[in-house]
Amino acid sequence: MHGTEELAARDLLARIFEADQDVLIDDWVRWQLADSSTRLGEDGLRREAKELLGALGGALGTALPTSQVIERDEAVRSALRGLSERRARAGAAPSATAQAIFALKHIMVTALERHTEDHAVRYAASAEVNRLFDAAGILTFSVYVEGREEIIRRQHQQMLELSTPVVRLWRQVLAVPLIGTLDSARTQIVMQNLLEAIQTHEARVAIIDITGVSTVDTAVAQHLLQTVSAVRLMGAECLISGVRPSIAQTVTQLGIDLSHIVTRGSLADALATAMRLLEDHIRPGAVTG
Repeated sequence: MHGTEELAARDLLARIFEADQDVLIDDWVRWQLADSSTRLGEDGLRREAKELLGALGGALGTALPTSQVIERDEAVRSALRGLSERRARAGAAPSATAQAIFALKHIMVTALERHTEDHAVRYAASAEVNRLFDAAGILTFSVYVEGREEIIRRQHQQMLELSTPVVRLWRQVLAVPLIGTLDSARTQIVMQNLLEAIQTHEARVAIIDITGVSTVDTAVAQHLLQTVSAVRLMGAECLISGVRPSIAQTVTQLGIDLSHIVTRGSLADALATAMRLLEDHIRPGAVTG
């Protein structure tokens, strides 16, 4: 593209964003309201349009190349991110948001035809519009994906926390009933919640109940050992309950040494042991396996 035509095209776009802003807003809002996938009301759409068009017009008035406006102009990126996030919260599909951006591109191309009859400048301006709004459409899609991933991460974290509750069984006695698989991420949640509860309740005994854990392999055993060690560093004793015959056999076959940890077959047995530990003021070695 010739330099003079590129400068003329950019100047033309900046003038259109400024002089025709109200017309562009009206056309874009009208198009979106006619689209059945639109989830926002007219007032919200007008605010979005004014913010985005104002930011784009301001960016084109700078020395920033058109190809870098979407990537580097903070006002433009903020307007596009806000637009995408609001639509995502309203339940709009990412494709619907991208289509709205591409509709604005079409409206801009139509505006070019009203403002110049110079075919070279119009062609150059159309190329600038394509670059600008194609990048904008990609950004809105990326924001949507990032937002969904963040929601999934939060939900996963919440599920982990809900699946590892710390229960106060007795004064200074806590229990964590585990169900399912114990992996590294869940171990961290168990450890953090349990240690915080020990501090809050000034607990002296913590029981980790693995009745609901389907299998115990080397990795699971190591996670349990880490949790027991952390609990002891807090000055409390840690018991493991729910050791079924199949789990005991598996642990033995794997050569995992749990001899230094007090284990019990049921939560009731572990609670009885915890009560004796409290009576003995948790003397080291007072109760063994």
